[in-house]
Amino acid sequence: EFSAEFLNMARKVFDMIDADGGGTLSKAEIVDAVKNNDEVIKFLSNCGNENLQSLLVPSRLEHALNCLDTDSDGEITAPEWEAAIEQALKAKIEQRRAAREAQAAADRRELEAFKEQFLNAAREVFALIDADGNGSLTKTEIVDAVTHDKKVISFLGSCGEPNLQFLVRPKTIRRALRVLDVSGD
Repeated sequence: EFSAEFLNMARKVFDMIDADGGGTLSKAEIVDAVKNNDEVIKFLSNCGNENLQSLLVPSRLEHALNCLDTDSDGEITAPEWEAAIEQALKAKIEQRRAAREAQAAADRRELEAFKEQFLNAAREVFALIDADGNGSLTKTEIVDAVTHDKKVISFLGSCGEPNLQFLVRPKTIRRALRVLDVSGD
């Protein structure tokens, strides 16, 4: 969808620049369009092709025209324009791909940081509940912590695990303990 929209806009911009309708772009038509047509300016500014973007810069205009005018006839033909647009489209697609990859990497880092933070909090809460420090939790330790320790209550209530959340509700604590005690000890 992006590609089709981009190509349609590129064709529209070509037609906007081609003031005489001759099917080619002269230097005069380009200079006029880049001075007076906001749509042309916006498209060229954001198109992703260095030569097309250089049409907006007077000091680089001649060089850009020479690069775009591959048959050296003094005008930019529709096929020459299309070739530049293809390069621009490839650049835009690559930019979008790179942006998606960067966002995915940032999301993974954020998730890993959250997991690490959550696990550290879970370990800390376990240690708070494990009053005797033996590495296992008794029913008494759990009941005592979920009725008196605000940090334990807060963590369990907001951790997102229903069986742990049930521990802070008196009516569901026995059921939660049965589910969590997988060894039955």
